[in-house]
Amino acid sequence: MTKAEILKAEILKQHKSVRQFAIEMEIPYSTLVTALDRGIEGMAYGTVIRMCDKLNLNPVDFSPINQKSLLGGKIMENRVMQYYVKLNKVGRKKALELMEDYAQLEKYKAVEE
Repeated sequence: MTKAEILKAEILKQHKSVRQFAIEMEIPYSTLVTALDRGIEGMAYGTVIRMCDKLNLNPVDFSPINQKSLLGGKIMENRVMQYYVKLNKVGRKKALELMEDYAQLEKYKAVEE
């Protein structure tokens, strides 16, 4: 499968339609359809990255990202840090407190293999 085919399949798997996904991503529908039909090579790199992020796909090979993969873990850590650095001192303290609380609850603990 090409990257465009993988993207289209994942879009349809996770969303009602390509149109709905385009609206959510704030991408013109015609632009998205053209890219999915002709290939994503002509799309802006940032747009492709945002799409992969939304679909939880590895932007390198378009494979599904899961927490267990090394790259998936790094991408998730990066995402958390991007939000964390946007917070002020009070927000950062609150976020850490919440994470500590959640880490104590059995239903939120990571399963280690």
